[in-house]
Amino acid sequence: MQRINKLLLFVAITIGMISCEDFLNRPDKANYTLSDFYQNDEQCFQAVNPLYTVPWFDFFRGWLRVGDCQSGNYFMDGNGFWMLTPNEDMEEVKSMSASLWAVNARANTVLENINLYAGSGTTEAGRNAAKGEALVWKAMAYFYMVRIYGAVPIVHNNTELLATGEYNGLYRAKIDNVYDYIVMTLEKAIEWLPEKAHQPGRIDRYSAYGLLAKVYLAKSGYGQSGTRNQDDLDKAKEYARKVVRESGRILEPVYADIFRGSRNVSDESLIAWRWVVAGETYWTASNDLQADLVSSAFSEFSGWGSWSGPSLDLQEAFGEKFDGSTLSGAISPNRQNTDRRRKATMMMYGDVYEYFWRDHPTKEGVDGQPVSFPNGFDFAKFYGQVVGDFNSSTGANCVKHIVGNNADHLAEFGVPMMDRKSNLATHILRLGDVYLVYAEAILGNNASTSDPEALYAFNEIRKRAGVPEKTSITFDDLFKERRLELAFEGDFWYDFVRLSYYKPDEALARLNAQNRKNYTGLSTYYLDEGWKTWGQGGENSYPKDDNGKPSPRINAEQPDGKPYTIDKFTLPFPSTDLAMNPNLAKDPVDYDLSQYSYE
Repeated sequence: MQRINKLLLFVAITIGMISCEDFLNRPDKANYTLSDFYQNDEQCFQAVNPLYTVPWFDFFRGWLRVGDCQSGNYFMDGNGFWMLTPNEDMEEVKSMSASLWAVNARANTVLENINLYAGSGTTEAGRNAAKGEALVWKAMAYFYMVRIYGAVPIVHNNTELLATGEYNGLYRAKIDNVYDYIVMTLEKAIEWLPEKAHQPGRIDRYSAYGLLAKVYLAKSGYGQSGTRNQDDLDKAKEYARKVVRESGRILEPVYADIFRGSRNVSDESLIAWRWVVAGETYWTASNDLQADLVSSAFSEFSGWGSWSGPSLDLQEAFGEKFDGSTLSGAISPNRQNTDRRRKATMMMYGDVYEYFWRDHPTKEGVDGQPVSFPNGFDFAKFYGQVVGDFNSSTGANCVKHIVGNNADHLAEFGVPMMDRKSNLATHILRLGDVYLVYAEAILGNNASTSDPEALYAFNEIRKRAGVPEKTSITFDDLFKERRLELAFEGDFWYDFVRLSYYKPDEALARLNAQNRKNYTGLSTYYLDEGWKTWGQGGENSYPKDDNGKPSPRINAEQPDGKPYTIDKFTLPFPSTDLAMNPNLAKDPVDYDLSQYSYE
């Protein structure tokens, strides 16, 4: 919370900061003051625009580390999140907290300014819709906070709180208070939002319904033991059903298309960060996650993905394995994929992507001769023959959040990348997620269900993935399906968190059963004449599988024991926040929510 005072001043004088698609145009700030800006509905929406990007940027950088690295989906060597040892001095821990409080401050400021300054040229529907969007973003920030940090303070109105002089003396609210506050906030958003947003890609009433369903599903386990609260499960079912059955939205037919720039706005995307290449002035309006996930030679710009990669445990969940003992065809140029989501999530040996490198570049191979890519990006050619190493100690690389090279960005968006920044949206609540929330809410506390509605929602997800439908589903089925459907979407860790609310031992057991190892000696590639290796020690330094082919070594330095303890389901408060407000280290207190209301 140490940066809130500065951020409050910043957001109070900043009307709009970005442009993204047609619906995120920015005004000329030099020509407006607060008292004369909010003169029509469009200006009210422009005031909300930054909530789709800028204040989320620092949270975005840690979002994948918490959601997928901590949960065992994405390996990052030497990273505290990977081994569930994040501490209060880590930069990501500090920046994520500051970012979430900035979102809350911005949302509060939008509500206050519209109430104070909206002119006669605005309509009640327009004012309410803009405020409803701000409330959904506020609720999303608190939903992340309560699942990451547990008990947190409630800051309902920044201006009023600053006037009291108690800003840096707040106590944390109990977790059930925080969930009730999120519900209250979303219920008001639902009241204000239209069924269909005035422009595609913005938040509407069904966005709020979907988020509220997910909140109730998480809330249903808190404070329980062994089973979940049935009233909360019923609410999750009710609100999820509105999205699944009443919204008119349909699942994106091709799973991979969800994550392509040309489908930035679609029925599938209920809530998204809508990034834009906006130059140095608005650096934090841009998506730069590709640089974290790809190797340095993947595009014209830098990348650090050589030290990370999709975990072995996630690969095995997809029915894949990158070693001599295979689950589906070994290290083969003819890899067979039964689940369409696997290739759209992670690239492995034998994969070719027509939507990456569509300008068909020519690279210099390891023998000094040119290597062409007539069919787009070829994993084996690039990582094997060009780079000389797969540049990932797990034998795979990420696909989601990747645009490709500059030619690909031009083809998808009509504008070039700038440095490593892209326009690619980040979907943080998808229709597919709500389908699975619906199925799980129906399953509830039962061991299994054959309920037609649960099966419909679950099997629609399975059909799109190209995998067999089921006639009965269990919690294990849903837990795994959510993992495969939402991998690298910053979500899997929170499935462990909500499970830990009512079954902490099971949540720990699932974490402890994961394969959190990685490979060393990963310098194997395939040419027409057979398997080749290079690197220190040459081919003989690599162990062979049963067929005599080189097999990467398992890194024995990763611990085999059970390093997880129950307190790992929450992150520590940043040291900077604790220095500013020592009361954050004290026990949470009951908040009287009746003191809060939205106008």
